[in-house]
Amino acid sequence: MALCNGDSKMMNKVFGGTVHKKSVREDGVFNISVDNTCSLFRGLQKEEVVLLTHGDSVDKVADGFKVVARSGNIVAGIANESKKLYGVQFHPEVGLTENGKVILKNFLYDIAGCSGTFTVQNRELECIREIKERVGTSKVLVLLSGGVDSTVCTALLNRALNQDQVIAVHIDNGFMRKRESQSVEEALKKLGIQVKVINAAHSFYNGTTTLPISDEDRTPRKRISKTLNMTTSPEEKRKIIGDTFVKIANEVIGEMNLKPEEVFLAQGTLRPDLIESASLVASGKAELIKTHHNDTELIRKLREEGKVIEPLKDFHKDEVRILGRELGLPEELVSRHPFPGPGLAIRVICAEEPYICKDFPETNNILKIVADFSASVKKPHTLLQRVKACTTEEDQEKLMQITSLHSLNAFLLPIKTVGVQGDCRSYSYVCGISSKDEPDWESLIFLARLIPRMCHNVNRVVYIFGPPVKEPPTDVTPTFLTTGVLSTLRQADFEAHNILRESGYAGKISQMPVILTPLHFDRDPLQKQPSCQRSVVIRTFITSDFMTGIPATPGNEIPVEVVLKMVTEIKKIPGISRIMYDLTSKPPGTTEWE
Repeated sequence: MALCNGDSKMMNKVFGGTVHKKSVREDGVFNISVDNTCSLFRGLQKEEVVLLTHGDSVDKVADGFKVVARSGNIVAGIANESKKLYGVQFHPEVGLTENGKVILKNFLYDIAGCSGTFTVQNRELECIREIKERVGTSKVLVLLSGGVDSTVCTALLNRALNQDQVIAVHIDNGFMRKRESQSVEEALKKLGIQVKVINAAHSFYNGTTTLPISDEDRTPRKRISKTLNMTTSPEEKRKIIGDTFVKIANEVIGEMNLKPEEVFLAQGTLRPDLIESASLVASGKAELIKTHHNDTELIRKLREEGKVIEPLKDFHKDEVRILGRELGLPEELVSRHPFPGPGLAIRVICAEEPYICKDFPETNNILKIVADFSASVKKPHTLLQRVKACTTEEDQEKLMQITSLHSLNAFLLPIKTVGVQGDCRSYSYVCGISSKDEPDWESLIFLARLIPRMCHNVNRVVYIFGPPVKEPPTDVTPTFLTTGVLSTLRQADFEAHNILRESGYAGKISQMPVILTPLHFDRDPLQKQPSCQRSVVIRTFITSDFMTGIPATPGNEIPVEVVLKMVTEIKKIPGISRIMYDLTSKPPGTTEWE
């Protein structure tokens, strides 16, 4: 009895079927047809909306199995009812699969015969029991950001242990939001949590880490990274920040005259953090998407030594919030927007030179065809056939309609961001779209879903406010984590979140990263003006599971005037060239840009 969740290919291959790679890769939300006489899909419609992410597909179906779900001509589900074996190509466990919970319920209750007696209260007691057993009479230093994960972790520690055993530390790493550390300290004191605040900005700016290298003999060696304020690599940034947190924690232990071997380090690590970091704690097969600051090599070494307490490591964000309410934490804290441990450091796209590979010109030509599809179909072109091969007739009709009504241009920006495509990490281009007309948001969201499906080297699509971009930038403003750059982003973040709060729509948006990019638009290329400004991206995100999600569509989940007010206020900040709006779902773009 098994449900091969999100990967029918493996089950099919094990039982003698075949799998092959198709030229069309599905990454995103699709309608599939299902056989609702199959036990797994009982109670569903014949068409269901699901999240598909894959590069390979079932070719020959294994003996004894039948196809029970399809996405066009691609197999999306197989079943052997007599053996109670089911394989699905999509992800029933995420919020983007509209009836995923019904599918899981059918499998767990009707097929596997489980009963739903394990509750959040059971899990709370299990966490407390584990903490008591692991810690005994030792002390625990908990790194407390003030977000829901670390606060729930601290509340669990306080419930499981004596108060003098728990040392709560808030480290201001220099990448916090405006007045963030002060408000965190005040909020935690109201909860009765005494927190020690440490200003460690200097240590973080100048922090380094060790990174693996190999010589010609394949002998593993290590090198010291650049300092954080001089690196442009997102992975290096995350690793330096994670390691510096541990170093500061060790300094605190030393200052308190405690023995390091007798002190545990506690973190509010969640399961998605471990999955995206490809931690063995979560899975031996996970693909590295991005290293989270709470799962660096230094943390993994401490974990192997049994010195790390992570009571929430099997929880997802929505479950942590339920647990927080059970623990009596106030709703304003439990429902607070997540803010990553590395803070604004991973919301600055650092770069010294533009990201332009050999595929840049061809991809730009494809984007030009897409943005002007109604005119392009009248001029036969080999790339037009590529576009048609990757789209359905329905897609092409919609493209014709959009491009005959709106004057758009689409082009690559010379930067890259992190994404997840085909269940693997992608580190790819951003596509920018600008328009002569007022933005038609539904059409733009459609394009943002379509473009990464056609161009596998694009994982993010943004709309650029303002007049049409005549000359897309082909270079970057050199950008590092300097205090000036950070203060620019800090102010943009402050303005955007202030407007969102005042509008009353903060509760409808799950998260809203504000990103600073090294892009300077509207320069005359003939005058060879130096690139000296930067542009801001507003990334609204709506999710129930924090593993997948969609952008808020202006005029639907967020009023257009609220977005335009953000644009107006951010544009007043010195050194800002343009404002962009992230139109990308997750997948293919992760919530954060780095």
